[in-house]
Amino acid sequence: MKIMLDTSAYVGFKRNIDEAVELIAGAGLVLLSAVVLGELMFGFRNGTRFRENMKDLHMFLDHEAVELVEIGRDTADRYARIAAGLKTQGTPIPTNDIWIAAHAMEHGAELVTSDCHFEEIAGLVYTMF
Repeated sequence: MKIMLDTSAYVGFKRNIDEAVELIAGAGLVLLSAVVLGELMFGFRNGTRFRENMKDLHMFLDHEAVELVEIGRDTADRYARIAAGLKTQGTPIPTNDIWIAAHAMEHGAELVTSDCHFEEIAGLVYTMF
């Protein structure tokens, strides 16, 4: 199974939330969007454990089943389509989450999250924990 982590999934994994740990440990490939990386690093910089958190993140990214994925044209186009659709529906969600969803869809990955607003995105395959 190929999954992409939302920021909440990485946090859940680090906090040892059983459902998040099981989903991530059971995946054959774990994708991490550059958007999620940015959100995590922002959180680390605003906390008191920057070095420890960065060390843990680097160890996570170095795992053979984890792949950091960059944003390309296809993700940008998908983002624009999703954002326009959400605006038309009157159901906006956080901008970064639209990017993360677009990225998961481009890579054919199931998004792992604890955020229910992803249900607004038609065609997105996701699992809540």
